Parts: sequence; C-alpha cells; structure tokens
Amino acid sequence: FLGLFHFILSNLAPSLPLQEDFVYHWKAITHYYIETSDDKAPVTDTNIPSHLEQMLDILTQEESERESGETGPCMEYLLHHKILETLFTLGKADCPPGMKQQVLSFYTKLLGRIHQPLLPHINVHRPVQKLIRLCGEILAAPTENEEIQFLCIVCAKLKQDPYLVNFFLEVSMMSIRCYHNRGSRVVFIGEDLASPDTGQPQAEGQAAESPEEPKSAAAQSNNYNIVTSLLNLTKSPVTSKFMLSSLSVSQDGRIVVKACEGLMLLVSLPEPAAAKCLTENTELCELLTDRLSAFYKALPMSMDPLDIETVESVNWGLDVYNMKDDAAIFTGKRALISFLSWLDYCDQLIKEAQKTAAAVLAKAVRERFFVAVMEPQLMQTSEVGILTSTALLNRIIRQVTSEALLQDMVYFLLGEEKGPETLASIAQNPLRHRLIEHCDHLSDEISIMTLRLFEQLIQKPNQHILHSLMLRSLEERNYLENKPQEEREPVENGQPHDFIDLEEDPLFVDDFSPENRLSSPDWLSNSPTHSPYHAKPDGKTEVHKIVNSFLCLVPDEAKSSSHVEGTGYDTYLRDAHRQFRDYCGICQRWDWRGTPKAMEKCDLDSPFFEGHFLKVLFDRMGRILDQPYDVNLHVTSVLSKLSLLPHPHIHEYLLDPYINLGPGCRSLFSVIVRVVGDLMLRIQRIPDFTPKLLLVRKRLLGLEPEGLNIDHMTLLEGVIVLEEFCKELAAIAFVKFHASASTSP
Repeated sequence: FLGLFHFILSNLAPSLPLQEDFVYHWKAITHYYIETSDDKAPVTDTNIPSHLEQMLDILTQEESERESGETGPCMEYLLHHKILETLFTLGKADCPPGMKQQVLSFYTKLLGRIHQPLLPHINVHRPVQKLIRLCGEILAAPTENEEIQFLCIVCAKLKQDPYLVNFFLEVSMMSIRCYHNRGSRVVFIGEDLASPDTGQPQAEGQAAESPEEPKSAAAQSNNYNIVTSLLNLTKSPVTSKFMLSSLSVSQDGRIVVKACEGLMLLVSLPEPAAAKCLTENTELCELLTDRLSAFYKALPMSMDPLDIETVESVNWGLDVYNMKDDAAIFTGKRALISFLSWLDYCDQLIKEAQKTAAAVLAKAVRERFFVAVMEPQLMQTSEVGILTSTALLNRIIRQVTSEALLQDMVYFLLGEEKGPETLASIAQNPLRHRLIEHCDHLSDEISIMTLRLFEQLIQKPNQHILHSLMLRSLEERNYLENKPQEEREPVENGQPHDFIDLEEDPLFVDDFSPENRLSSPDWLSNSPTHSPYHAKPDGKTEVHKIVNSFLCLVPDEAKSSSHVEGTGYDTYLRDAHRQFRDYCGICQRWDWRGTPKAMEKCDLDSPFFEGHFLKVLFDRMGRILDQPYDVNLHVTSVLSKLSLLPHPHIHEYLLDPYINLGPGCRSLFSVIVRVVGDLMLRIQRIPDFTPKLLLVRKRLLGLEPEGLNIDHMTLLEGVIVLEEFCKELAAIAFVKFHASASTSP
C-alpha cells in the first residue's frame, strides 16, 4: 500500500524534492523490518525491490543534474547514514529470503550507473569489501549470477583507477599495531579487523615513548578477497569435466568465464603490492597449474599427431561445445580442446599480468606443469608416448605468445646455460639432450615431429633459443683456421696459391651455363664489389661467387628442375625475401651487431664444437641420399630457417663457402660438398639416372601418376631435395646481401 500511495502521490501531487523522495524510499525499507512479522516471505513479495530501484533512479538523476564530480544531498545522505553498511547486514542475513540478491544487484547498479568515484569513500569501500567476502562462499549458490556481476563491476572500477586496489588488500590478523610519529612520541593504534566497522575514528591506544620504530606484534600478510572470491566462482563442478570455453553456453559456464575475465583485469593492475599479494597470498598459481595438469592428464595416451596439429585454433571462453560432433571427428578431441583452451587462458592471463606477477605465474607453470607433468612424458621410452607428447609440446610452443611464459618454457626445454657448449657438456640437461637426439631417432615419425618442434621453436621471439642452440658455439668464431700470418701460404689475388676456386673446378665448370648463373646483369654491375658479411684478412668474398657456388654445387647430370616449370631459383628469391623480413622483425630488439666479432677479440685457440643441435643436423644432412624424403624436407627446412637469421656469425658459418675452416671443423657447405662427392660416385652405378630422376620429380609434383616402383627411389628423392636446398641457400645469401648493403652506411 505504501508503494501504491507513493505512486499516486508522485503522479497527482507536485514532485517532492529529490532528497525527500530518496529518504522516503529508504525509510519505507527500514519500516518493513520494524512492522513485518512474516520474515519468511520472499523479498519479491515485498516492495523492497521497487524502493531500491527508485533510490538508484534518484541518485542517477541527481548526478545528471549536477556538475561533474559534485556530490548531491541524496548521495551525501547515503554516505553519511551508512546505507550500504545496513544493506550489507540485511543481505548477509538474507532476510527476507532473496535479500542477498537484491543487495548485490543494488551495489552493482550503483557502482555501474554513478560516474563519480565512490570507492574512495570509506562508507562505500568498507561495505563493498565485506560484500566481496560473501561471494563465492557456496558453490552453485542461487546468487552466483548476481555475485559475479558485482565482482566484475568492482574489477572494472579498479581497472579504471588501479590505486584503489589498495583499499582491498586486507591484513589477515585479528589485531595489529600500526604507528605514526607525533613529535618525538610514537603513538600505537590498535585495530580489530574482526569487529564491526562503525566508520568512526579509532580511539588512540596507550602511547609509548621510543626513538626506534616499533615492530608489529605479529607477522602480517594481506588477503586479496576479491581474487579469492573470483577463484571460488571458477570452481564450478562442471569445469572438471569439460573445458572452460565449452561452458559458455550454460549458466555455470557464463559465471566461470566472467570470473576468469575478472581475474584477467586484476592481474593487469600495476600496483606492486597487489601483484605481490596476488601471487603470494592467493591460490591463483595453484588454480592455473592444477587445472592445466588435470586437462593434460585427461588426454588419451595415444593421439594422431596430425589431429593434434590440425585441430582448430582455440580461444578461451568462445568455443561452442558439441560432444557428438567432436567424438565423430576423432577420439579425444574434446579433451584436447579443453587443454588448449585452458592453456590459452593461462597464456593470455600471464601476457596481461603486471610484470613481477607474470614472472611468478610463468615460473609456477614451468615447475608445476612442464617439469612435473610434461617432462616425464617426453623422457619416456615408449615410441607412441614420445610421438604424442612431442606433438602436444609442438602445439604448445605454437600457441604460447606471452613473453614471460615463453621464457620459462624455453628454460624448461633448453636449460639456462649461456657458456660455450662442449661434447662433454651436452648431456648436462637431460631433456634438452633427449629432444635433440630425437631429431635423429630410429623412428622417422619421431624424428620428423621433433624437427618440426625445433623449427617451430626457432621462429619464436626469444633470443635464448638461438643462443642456446647455435650462437654460444659460434660467438668466438673458432671454426676459422687459426694460423699466424707468417705461417699461411702466400696469397695471390686474395687467395692462397693452392686454393681451388669452385668456378674453375672441373666438377662445377660445366654448370656455369647462362641459365645457372645469376640472371641480373644490372645487379652484378651495380652491386658493391665485396660482400659485407665476410671479414677475412685477405679480402671479402663477392656475393655472386657465394650464390653461384651454391647454385652449381649439384652437377648437371643430377639436376632436374630445369625440365619442370615453376621450380626455378626466382621462386626461392621471393620466399627468402619475405621470410628474411619476418625474421628481422623478430630479431630487431636483440643486440646483434651487423659485422662479425673482430678476429683479434676472438678466442681462436679454444677447441671448436658446432654444438649438439648443429651436429645432429649436419649428421642428418650428410645422410640426405639415404634418408626418407619427408625427413630430408624437415632437415633442410630447419637449416634454411637457421640460415635466414640476421646474425653475422650464423651467416658466415652457414652461408659463406669460402671461409678458411680450422682442422676438423665442418660447415654447412663442407657437409654438402661431401654429399655431392658421394653422389658423383653413385651416379656412375645407376643406369638411366637422369630420366629416372626426372620421372621421380614429376611424381613428387603430381605431374605423373604413380606407376611401377623405381630403383634407388630414396637416393633419387634425396638428390631432388639437395638440388632444391642449394637453390634455397643461394637465394637466402642473395637476399641477405642486398638487405645488408641497403642498410649499411
């Protein structure tokens, strides 16, 4: 009746001043508790929801009618009379039933509709803080929807003004002693955080005179209750069955996703105290890693690597779940998407997190998931298990984008060692050693999958990857011959007397036909005389010599690309230009000088070891004529991507055929030369070698149907890969030269 009376009054009589109207609605609510005798009737059967909504409308109207930032009398009344404190008490008691939902909704709308900053007011942030503690106490509670909306609006307000988060870091002690200086006296103030908050100043405790700073009565730690409440709301029972994103179609799923969004906002706050509290005094690290481990352990023991690689990209919170369709595609798809979805959330959370928090979260993922869960899978001896776990690791590497998580993942895989690698030290990191050894596994499937893993890894924007795998072995340039100048052979025209120029070598001279040489006379006439890559004391190698050396490595009778359209050198030039540009974008932040380290500063006396990774790749490259076609494709793909890296030592070691190698040292070019020498001997023993080679190339390109088996198929396929790889290396050398020449002074 009171509501009906007010409705009639407001429509027939002149409108009351806003403050009177506001006070009327508040007193109508308080009178309900004084006059009602039935406290079991639901709140929806009362006028309380209507009065609360009217109060919100009045506050919104008042703010719109006043200048920005000015507090009106209605808001002053709400703050002075501690209306939010009273509402919190009513909501906590849930009297009448459903009152907690109404209070949560009122707080949410108040913070969302009012633009002036409310949280700095003690009579706002104190009750808000208390209401936060009520959220997430009971899983699947009827108020979960209102709870998550309330928490998310608080998170949004903290994102707008990050300093306000300090109001929500609570000291988790029943009593503390704080102090402030008053002249020469140190005054101690006692505060009992468990006692009701009246909003009144605390009485001063007994003063003590001391020139020294007092120590707290007990150890202090902060509670971050809003994080705790959000974490509780992510623990819906259904999340243990399905992935986070598949829940988005259900009420429980929406709550979990919203809770995760709230956590994403909180971890990004720049306040150091909040970041420290987040990682030290909440269960966020445990939640991320335990759920990641649980989803990983739920995966089938054996999965097709192709399924792992080709399953659609995931984005946490956005997937639509369909168990029937997923099961029809392949067994374990739902479990795989569940894992990848939560991994995506962890990755995005760490990417958004404040820097110190991100480091702690990433380290937790490394220790509690990668080391504890994944490492045993990667170190097992079962070939099926190795293949599945390596394929999963490859997908993880591809998906991770946050800098902190990538760094810890790289340390997990490759170790943190930075010094030169030696033969004796390659087994110091068992996982790194095992993964590199798997590039040369008896199982071709495992070899291919591990090569693809490293190919993926070296394309990530992390300097330690390349330093660990290559650069720490090349930084002293001790692959070069180290003889005093007086002990070297006399030189003529920049070369020793006994040096055989590849252009004059009978093995290659016939291949220097016009179609095999560089087809750009303008470039040859306008290019600098010497390549900027090579800094030998006796002069620098001209780039056209380097390019032609690679193009003419494979003898004419072993070439077949000239007989098939679309397999020319120009195609590799376009690809190399694009890929090199991409690599330069990745490496531009790193301290990679444009010229090699000066010889006088290098430790040329130390023994050279190319490193475990290059050793395995060179060994496999040396067997290119005896390995399956797919293995060869992946070995050469990894080597070409390494050659593209814009580091002068990498370029010198992998792409300069004319460097003076020290005794027992090998380079990529020297390995290929040995392969070509072996090939020349084998060609003589195979009748109709060239026609067979052309037929195999056409079959590989799909230009000829599969027919009768051809003898020496592995060898013929290896020759085709070798020819294409040499063209690719020539194109890379050409592109890198022009890029360097165009940017040099």
